[in-house]
Amino acid sequence: MKLIIPGGTGQVGTILARAFHKRGDEVIVLSRNPQPAPWRVVKWDAETLEEWAAEFEGSDVAINLAGRSVNCRYNDGNRRLIKQSRVSSTRVVGEAIARAKQPPKVWLQASTATIYAHSYDRDNDEAAGVVGCSEGAPDTWHFSYDVVASWERAATEAKTPHTRKALLRTAMVMSPDRGGVFDTLLRLVRFGLGGRAGDGRQYVSWIHDEDFAKSVMWLIDHDEFEGPVNLAAPNPVPNEAFMKALRDAWGIGFGLPATEWMLEIGAFFLQTETELILKSRRAVPGRLLESGFTFQFPAWLDAANDLCTRWREIS
Repeated sequence: MKLIIPGGTGQVGTILARAFHKRGDEVIVLSRNPQPAPWRVVKWDAETLEEWAAEFEGSDVAINLAGRSVNCRYNDGNRRLIKQSRVSSTRVVGEAIARAKQPPKVWLQASTATIYAHSYDRDNDEAAGVVGCSEGAPDTWHFSYDVVASWERAATEAKTPHTRKALLRTAMVMSPDRGGVFDTLLRLVRFGLGGRAGDGRQYVSWIHDEDFAKSVMWLIDHDEFEGPVNLAAPNPVPNEAFMKALRDAWGIGFGLPATEWMLEIGAFFLQTETELILKSRRAVPGRLLESGFTFQFPAWLDAANDLCTRWREIS
């Protein structure tokens, strides 16, 4: 296949580009700042139709991952950039697909499981999950929901009648690659700081990188997938149990906990937000399971053991 991956230079994009390239597909990544890679990387600005749009002609799949990192403080300037980068890039991808004489058959559009409401006591699947943000939630959580809703709406409103569209409501993708979320969590464990965060009750939705790549391939091959799809392991885990399993996988018996006020102070100095740690994202992959997809790593302890082994191999 010929795949176009706008915004494919980050961790998630690299996981997908690597997996498709390995099996012999033609991969073209669109990037604001092209760097050498085993696949072709084409420059774009993520806002205006230029020469890059020709890459969509005769392609099979578009996987749009473009968007400014949310690992920052949500001040007015960053909020504007976070939202604009997602909405603008999605709209221009839609325009490129619409103008192609031979458009891609499938458009997979990045989204996130943070679209679901904070939940301790119920799973959020695509059919019955509660979308939105509850009253009394922090302002930053309301902002995140607004971003995701706008992001999905931009894709849904794009006029691409010959291209099937699916929205990837993805949980945290765990891979041993440096700089990713797993690497960050493992660093806490390695330095004895990998205890529970806050009260530890909030659920962590996650997916192993190999299952993530495999599930994306599954969506491409199964024409019934349109609209929202949760890409998450079937067993979300409360934060306290999640961190204990990671400590067990690494082989360390203790981890200092962090109270909510400690997390707020740390987030301030690290110039980030606590939402990724404190919001309970209990997302489950209802549609994937119903379609017969099989997870290689459905349980977090098994996934953590594999990831720790691979992390050590590349260190």
